Amino acid sequence: MRALVSGGAGFIGSHLVDALLAAGHEVVVLDDFSSGRPENVARHVADPRFRLVRGDVRDRGLLRDALRGCDVAFHLAAVVGVRHYVEDPLRVMSVGADGTAAILAAAWEAGARVVFASTSEVYGRNPEQPLVEGAARLLGDTSVDRWCYATAKALGEHLCFGYRRRGLPVVVLRYFNAYGPRAKESAYGGVVPRFIRQALAGGPITVFGDGLQTRSFTYVEDTVRGTLAAALEERAAGEVFNIGHPEETPIARLAERVRDLTGSPARIARLPYESFYGESYEDVRRRVPSVEKAGHVLGFKPRVALDEGLALTIDWCRSRNPAASGRRNLGEREGGRRDHDPFEPAQ
Repeated sequence: MRALVSGGAGFIGSHLVDALLAAGHEVVVLDDFSSGRPENVARHVADPRFRLVRGDVRDRGLLRDALRGCDVAFHLAAVVGVRHYVEDPLRVMSVGADGTAAILAAAWEAGARVVFASTSEVYGRNPEQPLVEGAARLLGDTSVDRWCYATAKALGEHLCFGYRRRGLPVVVLRYFNAYGPRAKESAYGGVVPRFIRQALAGGPITVFGDGLQTRSFTYVEDTVRGTLAAALEERAAGEVFNIGHPEETPIARLAERVRDLTGSPARIARLPYESFYGESYEDVRRRVPSVEKAGHVLGFKPRVALDEGLALTIDWCRSRNPAASGRRNLGEREGGRRDHDPFEPAQ
């Protein structure tokens, strides 16, 4: 098939591009490189099945051209990262809502199936765990910027289901804390790459709040596997699925695992949320997915355990940090390395 991947030079998007090309498909990547990295897709530039379009997902004319001849559009372009939500909520909302509206309109004209990358954030602070796809959304006050991303993604889902009524085949995927190689290692990235960066630098590893808040972490290989299944399974059309790992991990425990796996002497420091995010932030204590529906319809089951995924991610981070390369390679196990890694970064 021929696929468009918006945000295809980003973390999850570039892994999805790798998998699509490896499976023999043609790929068009649309990315403005505001957060995506050219090196994430550089190795594909000479491939005749690959086309790179630089531009904004909100540009409807550009989208119409990019989607011409495509069978499916994977919409992953978004402004991601809690720091972004509290610093620039207008951009988060505009890219999230307007970008989704634009890609759905273009896909409608092109007759292309849409796989929309939504987020576990849409559940808000719903205390019922594990979270099933039909669970109620429970968000905080609109004056709290932290909820702007969840709101933009929820609006995107509503737009998807509106187009479904018109006959457009759409699938909504709610990602739960994807991590792995190429995840952004800056203050704007996720907690896993931030902890690894801090551990390799000697610390401290900063845990916000009491560290007892829990999340479920999904290795990017599993996230991509679920995403591809959503595009290929006919029964998925018109449905929403959780794509995540059902293992629940306290953030303080995650910090300890990262420290142990890196062999770092880093201390773990606890800081108030306000010291990093400012006053406009509200935390969620627990967030655990039910993946029963995804398993039944998509055949999705996460395969990569947390320690294995962390070790692979640490190896990648070390490869980008020569100062840490002399430490023990913790991606290795007794008997050798993991026998395959289809998402090995370009050297």
